[in-house]
Amino acid sequence: MKIIISGGGTGGHVYPAIAIANALKEKGIKDILFVGAEGKLEMEKVPKAGYKIEGLDIQGFHRTRKWRNILFPFRLIKSLMKARKIIDKFGPDVVVGVGGYASGPVLRMAQRKGISTVIQEQNSYPGITNKLLAKKAIKIFVAYDRMERFFDRAKMLVTGNPVRTDLLDLSGARAESYNHFGLDSAKKTVFLTGGSLGAKAINQAVAFQKEFISYLEDVQFLWQVGKIYYDEYSNGELAQLEHIHVLPFVDRMDLAYAAADLVVCRAGALTISELTLVAKPTILLPSPNVAEDHQTKNAMALVESNAAILIKDENANKEMIPQALSLLGDELQMQLLSDNIKKLGKPDARDVIADTIIKIGRNEA
Repeated sequence: MKIIISGGGTGGHVYPAIAIANALKEKGIKDILFVGAEGKLEMEKVPKAGYKIEGLDIQGFHRTRKWRNILFPFRLIKSLMKARKIIDKFGPDVVVGVGGYASGPVLRMAQRKGISTVIQEQNSYPGITNKLLAKKAIKIFVAYDRMERFFDRAKMLVTGNPVRTDLLDLSGARAESYNHFGLDSAKKTVFLTGGSLGAKAINQAVAFQKEFISYLEDVQFLWQVGKIYYDEYSNGELAQLEHIHVLPFVDRMDLAYAAADLVVCRAGALTISELTLVAKPTILLPSPNVAEDHQTKNAMALVESNAAILIKDENANKEMIPQALSLLGDELQMQLLSDNIKKLGKPDARDVIADTIIKIGRNEA
């Protein structure tokens, strides 16, 4: 059986795609080809994961800087033609779209040729590409309930988002995490992360409360500021304090989660899926700079289940650190958030998706 997995652009698309590929490989499917967008994250991460990838010269449609769309029609036509060649040469039994620029041309061409296509939608509010392609897809894997607003209920399967297997069991990893990050095992740990690029609002909120933070004795911060902010914050006053650990990125997310008593982060779909598995009390600051404000919608799915706390960017400076410290002192609320977020986890997502893809490829579904 041959499978094409297409899409990417961000870690929220790429890492679930790799998780699906790994599950397929474990189940005996060896012939897997990725198709991504040239210059995007997938072109680096997919080969590192051990898979072949083809790149398309495709970019997203700019809603604000419309002058940047001048070449969009030409790139789209070029990508459709290359996608057709890739499909003809590889001969897939199933094409999987995970969202992002590249999935559009590949799934569209596969659907024209009568090849079975499936979609994996990570967010509670789907992107334009997935909404368009869903009409002719065989199956649509979603991470959230109540997605019938966007997709045909008969095609949907609520699976959750596939994540790395190293997050499924963190028992026994806490001691290793302290050693790995140089943390004090006697102090409670707040893990602040804005993803690989960092989150300006989170970083500024920490800096805004620097005088308050400097006097803390029983709390430490594992602060992932992002590569583009590292020079600024690693040389600041806070970084000189023993209980502040500033990192450009986190090389072992499993250990960061294991060390954390509380997580403060953005509300990307993949991050939320990871949090439901590691079951950590969480404060979410949804990014307002994403399409359709989908991070707020992701966050609200947890807030409505009393499984996380939401703080808006504009309130972060005054609320984020005080709220975090208040929460650390409330063991009952911490336990409640942990219990409720765990109920939302779907640890078998990758296997359910892989099994269904295989059945479709064998014409059994």
